[in-house]
Amino acid sequence: MHRERRHGTAGPRERHRYARVGWLRAAVLGADDGIVSTSSIMIGVAAANGSRSAIAIAGLAGLVAGAMSMAVGEYVSVSSQRDTERADIDREIREQLAHPELELEELTQIYVRRGLDQDFAREVAKRLHRTDSLGAHLRDELGMAEQTRARPVQAGLVSATSFAAAGLFPLLAMLAASSQASRIGVVVGVALAMLALLGAIGARLGGAPTIRGTVRVLVGGGLAMGITALIGNLFQNVF
Repeated sequence: MHRERRHGTAGPRERHRYARVGWLRAAVLGADDGIVSTSSIMIGVAAANGSRSAIAIAGLAGLVAGAMSMAVGEYVSVSSQRDTERADIDREIREQLAHPELELEELTQIYVRRGLDQDFAREVAKRLHRTDSLGAHLRDELGMAEQTRARPVQAGLVSATSFAAAGLFPLLAMLAASSQASRIGVVVGVALAMLALLGAIGARLGGAPTIRGTVRVLVGGGLAMGITALIGNLFQNVF
């Protein structure tokens, strides 16, 4: 755990990574999908002996369509989560207005189950009810935290931006390839390098082991590119 001191504070301040979980998930998902999708599309077309322009058009189309799909998909899915959260918040407000004593007892029993004795748990519940009863119930009864609340616009923008930015690298690598024979190798090499970097960065930001984060994105991305290349090679004379 990292600690830092700031001027004007009495002691060390802990730096936790949990507050990043919302945008970090969207960023890593978007970047990973951008690299894998764009690379796989171009590799599939190249394996089917597509021309340089056909590969580039397919990669660019996949990049734009994928970024838009990520934006819309993240926004819709996270909006559903937000709607569920709002419904639970509204219900909790109604319950506290209608049955304040029952809600107080409910909060008390939550703290009792967590190890406090009955009297102390009730005193804690009373104080929290006086200061922020809704926040206490959302946090301790429903498990809602401000850091992980649904943010559809943020999720959509982060996911689409990271998809487009990451997917641009294999596309530029293909355009820079000197010959038709080297295109697949160049795209695969750049894509795997980007995936390894992404896995390491994601693990670092999330506080997870770097090797684990790197391996899991490399395995998934490698399988996707390999299967797409096989399909392109098998069906090159069908259409």
